Amino acid sequence: MLQMLEKYLVEHMPESIKVYGTIFHMNHGNPFKVKALVDKWPDFNTVVVLPQEQEMNDDLDHYPKTYQIFSKEPKNCQEFLDKPDDINWKQHLQIQSKESGVAQSSLNEVIQSVAAAKLVKVKKTQCILYMMPMTVKKLVPSLLGTQHLKSESPRIVNQEMFKLSLLDVAHAALVNKFWGFGGNERSQRFIERCIRTFPTFCLLGPEKTPVTWVLMDYTGELRVGATVPEYHGLGLGSYLSHIQIQTLENGFPLYCHTAKDNKAVHKISLKLNYVTVPCDWNQWNCMPLSSCLSTQESVGGL
Repeated sequence: MLQMLEKYLVEHMPESIKVYGTIFHMNHGNPFKVKALVDKWPDFNTVVVLPQEQEMNDDLDHYPKTYQIFSKEPKNCQEFLDKPDDINWKQHLQIQSKESGVAQSSLNEVIQSVAAAKLVKVKKTQCILYMMPMTVKKLVPSLLGTQHLKSESPRIVNQEMFKLSLLDVAHAALVNKFWGFGGNERSQRFIERCIRTFPTFCLLGPEKTPVTWVLMDYTGELRVGATVPEYHGLGLGSYLSHIQIQTLENGFPLYCHTAKDNKAVHKISLKLNYVTVPCDWNQWNCMPLSSCLSTQESVGGL
């Protein structure tokens, strides 16, 4: 059924790319042990990817608790979102889905409505979703004709000074330090799992420690990339991303997303000919109000 679902999702490209990518990796070993639900089979309208059950033990650990939704009828998602067996609204979590016109506004209304009834605070972030050219060519070639791609190779780096390598779990603390959404024990555990699970490339500097890196998360998405400050401006991130994509693109569907205001990532994405998916990718970060109050009280009260 998962193999059939993977084929069906190709018919809904490019909007289905992140759910498709996760199902792809489920069909190749499911390293993060996620699961997928559909509203009906085989003529489904909605697919939801859920984290594995053992990730539910820590209510405050939102890093592995991402629920991805692809729906042809977003307004009909309320029944799923309201089921306590599927989503535990007493925990910190994130919902991700595409945005495309009026239909997606319906999903936003559904999420806001359910969250309000569950006493959950919601922060919505609008993002831009990118696919790598070879992935587009393989899965949705018609999209290439809608965009004018500039052929620009990344800056050549000093290969005597910077050596291509794979990240080791021992590097997780360094990666965590420079991750804008990390910097804590929970995020470091998540980074360690990503490093163990997927090929994670880096460049080693003169001190033989990583100076730039790009990870893949459980959906197979490229993310958590960074360059240490003293090596900014050398084009190391663009060069590493180019090498990683060339290495992986024949085997994996490759894509990434970033917030609309992240100009640095947009610049790199355009330079490397990433293809902009013609729909926004939304994130809803959900936090129970009881947790908000507990956090405020722990730092001095209201």
